[in-house]
Amino acid sequence: MRIVDQLQENIGIALDSIRASKLRAGLTILGVVIGVSSVMSMATIVSGIQGQIVATIEQAGPSVFYVFKAYSGTPVNPDALPAWMRIRPDLQAREAERIALLPEISYAGIWGIVNGRLEYGPVRTQPSRIYGADDHFHEIIGGELVLGRWFSRSELVGGSSVVVIPDDLAREMFGGRNPLGQTIKVGGRPAQVIGLMQPAANVFEPPGAGTAAVVPYRMLDQQFTLDKGNAVYIAVKGRQGVPVAEAQEAVMVTLREMRRLRPADKNNFDFVTQDQVLQIFNSLTGAFFLVMVMLSSVGLLVGGIGVMAIMMVSVTSRTREIGVRQALGATRRDIMLQFLLEAATLTGIGGLIGVVTGLGVGRIAALALDVQAPVPVVITAIAVLVSVSIGLVFGLIPARRAARMDPVEALRYE
Repeated sequence: MRIVDQLQENIGIALDSIRASKLRAGLTILGVVIGVSSVMSMATIVSGIQGQIVATIEQAGPSVFYVFKAYSGTPVNPDALPAWMRIRPDLQAREAERIALLPEISYAGIWGIVNGRLEYGPVRTQPSRIYGADDHFHEIIGGELVLGRWFSRSELVGGSSVVVIPDDLAREMFGGRNPLGQTIKVGGRPAQVIGLMQPAANVFEPPGAGTAAVVPYRMLDQQFTLDKGNAVYIAVKGRQGVPVAEAQEAVMVTLREMRRLRPADKNNFDFVTQDQVLQIFNSLTGAFFLVMVMLSSVGLLVGGIGVMAIMMVSVTSRTREIGVRQALGATRRDIMLQFLLEAATLTGIGGLIGVVTGLGVGRIAALALDVQAPVPVVITAIAVLVSVSIGLVFGLIPARRAARMDPVEALRYE
């Protein structure tokens, strides 16, 4: 009970000191607030994006994977590809057709991506992704058709100039008019709108660079210049109940046979699974989060130095008070605890304000990115604990100085 009473008393003294020097205390707290709020806002955003990316993968299904001509974990210059990439054969539509016949596979199709605008009269959208795919697009990427239809078999085979566009872009371009049957320009090429879709939330795509349109792959291949090394791939979905590894094995055997690879030859194609995509994303967000923590730690360091400076000034200005407390029986331990708790209270208040501010900023950013951002409880607790610890660490020197004062000299101090 005595310890609890001491804590309550010292915290009360700390709050009185803060109220007596509001400006000084506010400036001290500000550094801690900036550091903690930066960490909290980034933690909230990253948590929300990670949750959405998992939801995106679950919507597409864990059995979905992709075959690329060449996949590199690090970015490569398309105009200066390494030799091992250049010598690999391009993916072919017949390979996707052969894969689709395997008993382990429920779907396989060759897809491509280019960037371009949609145009209708004077309205032009921002450059976004134009997919060349087929009527299974929504099964792999997610989302749903809300009006019209997907491509017919004849349109896919003939590469007809037809397009399915997102419903939000249709509203932007056509207003209240019915877009079905209208001719728009897709990347500068005319195409007839046959359907509207509601795309799945896809955090792999940055804001402003989402899905702009889906056209038949053959149309994309015939009318656009495709980067066959990076922008063409085969989307594959394993049959229900078939492990991904088994489906990949079947695809690998088929492609090696079609490409006449000998047993000693390495694969001249690469697989990318949903788990790999998630790992890449986690590594990117992890590095980003680490950089933000390092930057925000500068704010915490500044706040800690500010706490130490303010507490040194406070010790000097309250020398006589310290002498009186010592004369009334306060031990060095009591004096040291008083100033440590005062420093911890300063940074604790800053930590709480920083948490609330950071969560608010993170929530606003999450709303702007259209992601669900739950409160990162663990990070919140750590942020408050770290802020209090900074007060204890940086308040130690001023507290030791106060505790070592000679009572007689302290009482003489004016």
